Amino acid sequence: MIPRYTRPEMAAIWEADNKFRIMLEVETLAAEAMEKSGIVPEGVSKALRERGNFNADRIDEIEREVKHDVIAFLTNVAEYVGEEARFMHQGMTSSDVLDTTFAVQMKQAADILLGDLDKVLAALKKRIIEHKDTICIGRSHGIHAEPTTFGVKLAGHYAAFARAKKRLESAKQEISVCAISGAVGTYATVAPDIESYVAEKLDLTPETVSTQVIPRDRHAMFFAVMGVIASSIENLSVEIRHLQRTEVREAEEFFSEKQKGSSAMPHKRNPILTENLTGQARVIRAAVIPAMENVALWHERDISHSSVERFIAPDATVALDFSLNRLANVIENLLVYPERMMSNMERMGGLVFSQRTLLALTQSGISREDSYRIVQRNAMKVWESDGKITLREMLEQDADVKAKLDKAALDKIFDYSVYIKHAGTIIDRALTS
Repeated sequence: MIPRYTRPEMAAIWEADNKFRIMLEVETLAAEAMEKSGIVPEGVSKALRERGNFNADRIDEIEREVKHDVIAFLTNVAEYVGEEARFMHQGMTSSDVLDTTFAVQMKQAADILLGDLDKVLAALKKRIIEHKDTICIGRSHGIHAEPTTFGVKLAGHYAAFARAKKRLESAKQEISVCAISGAVGTYATVAPDIESYVAEKLDLTPETVSTQVIPRDRHAMFFAVMGVIASSIENLSVEIRHLQRTEVREAEEFFSEKQKGSSAMPHKRNPILTENLTGQARVIRAAVIPAMENVALWHERDISHSSVERFIAPDATVALDFSLNRLANVIENLLVYPERMMSNMERMGGLVFSQRTLLALTQSGISREDSYRIVQRNAMKVWESDGKITLREMLEQDADVKAKLDKAALDKIFDYSVYIKHAGTIIDRALTS
């Protein structure tokens, strides 16, 4: 976790103290359940509650000797608890503690990420409403196509993040599982009711079949969802970067009074935030393939997944947390230039109305093939003039067009309002998605 891209709340989830605190809670809850079942004597859970403690440095010291992280943890806790510690971890195996702890950590991370998505959605909603009727050119293949509105453009991204939230909620539910089933998951040494008790207390669900470890397809889905969210972040970031290009300049990242864009060129205002988000998305998606590969473990368990998760879980969740918060800030402060949007749209001499002209000619009785040919021969002359002549001027001089379309018909064709008449419907549908 690089401090430059780390927010404290998410980082704290992956700190050793939080992990050991959850592990101690798992052990304590298991002891409580075992006391109720008469497996361990009364007073064990009380001892764990009152005297249970740990020291991360001491655990590391013990692990260097015993070469086992859970044993090191149990040994250190026993140094605080005393005699009752011999009943701790009764019938349990390491994965019971580690996988259940990991589930709690992932659930904590998911809650933060869901809050982050709410920030992005709120920021988008505000700007969508603000620019519901702000006309801009829509582009396909990077080339002017037909008019849309900036609100509709943003609404597409809103819908994507709304879907992301639903997926993340589902993924959170998938990884919110508890496994306390003993060696190879048979419950031979720890009964299912112990697992159920711990799961309920931690707001988790007992794993259906743990085989000693929680199946990693659950985690693979969680990381896959994070990867898709990262791609949605990149999608909007790339859009903003394109709009900020000097030749376009329809929108740009906020540039503060004392900000500097280049060490060499004082005039520069670069889209550094969205470029950074594009890079962050690559890092987040890089966790998806290792998570997928973690699904295939040997027989009832191995630990080939363990070292992978120690990397990808903190790194991916920290990066996504940072990215979502940065994206919300970019959206909130985005500079939008409606006049530039209109001038860009008109610089090609009305070519955006080519389809409406085509449709009008077909409705007037000319075949589609002939209508396309008539419009295209005029449009190409406008294209080659770089907008110095307009499509309407060309059409008004074309005998085939004049025979079918009068001034009133052309006025109806060259009307921007038709492109925004359903903007409200599209936006309402997105905002209620």
